[in-house]
Amino acid sequence: MRLDGGQSRAEVKRRAETMVQQVLYRALVSTKWLAESVRAGQLGPGLRVLDGSWYPPGTREARKEYLERHVPGASFFDIEECKDKSSPYEVMLPSEAGFADYVGRLGISNSTHVVVYDGDDLGSFYAPRVWWMFRVFGHRMVSVLNGGFRNWLKEGHPVTSEPSRPEPAVFKATLDRSLLKTYEQVLENLESKRFQLVDSRSQGRYLGTEPEPDAVGLDSGHIRGSLNMPFMDFLTEDGFEKSPEMLRAMFEAKKVDLSKPLIATCRKGVTACHIALAAYLCGKPDVAIYDGSWFEWFYRAPPDTIVTQWKGKKA
Repeated sequence: MRLDGGQSRAEVKRRAETMVQQVLYRALVSTKWLAESVRAGQLGPGLRVLDGSWYPPGTREARKEYLERHVPGASFFDIEECKDKSSPYEVMLPSEAGFADYVGRLGISNSTHVVVYDGDDLGSFYAPRVWWMFRVFGHRMVSVLNGGFRNWLKEGHPVTSEPSRPEPAVFKATLDRSLLKTYEQVLENLESKRFQLVDSRSQGRYLGTEPEPDAVGLDSGHIRGSLNMPFMDFLTEDGFEKSPEMLRAMFEAKKVDLSKPLIATCRKGVTACHIALAAYLCGKPDVAIYDGSWFEWFYRAPPDTIVTQWKGKKA
């Protein structure tokens, strides 16, 4: 159908999407772009690279692998260091001062473009969490390396074992509370239903038919009223983020309305950030993360808000 001025609806939609993408800071950079930046000597105060890898205990050792090989100039971002260590929950955000101090020591200022990757076999696992952490602390110039270290290696780009020693910088963190949700806010939302709630864990863990990995006393299951979109589905078999068109179709298939408020959750607030990233790529930059996620919910929430098929379900 042609509209006034001879434009089709598809053309108008494409133009609108292009305008949105111009407003949003690019969430993804390609391995080719980063390799050219490294080759051109552009890494420094204006461009920093972070390896945000993390693996379950007893599997792989992220810091050891970083010391063996990483993108030239990259620093190691330790998710276990940059968190609230006083919290009883798994991976809660640090304070503004804690985050500012940590990333400042990695040579990152408020004018630095940050590119983050991880070495997970999926192509991306923890990198979107680091991407979201920068955004929730007010930093917009942050991107995920599309395809991750897996494809960096596969394509034959350079690696080094030389540790990065960046000059410390001053970073000012300002928490953007619109991108963060607490237990109390999610509990209130069960009644108000102002936000859609989407869980990024596997279907088995969401339903409670599979156990939570490496968990003692934590049953699987989900928050009442939440939908399920496993984060692995946002990635191609080769480890790249799917196209905005494919991602948008996935949200539509799950009846998630990207024009309305959305909270993402998971086990500990990590893979939920894949939902935020996927929505961002569709032009929605305001997805909030429930930082405590299922781990906090299971131990704090009223039993009638917990849905599970787990045989030892919470009474």
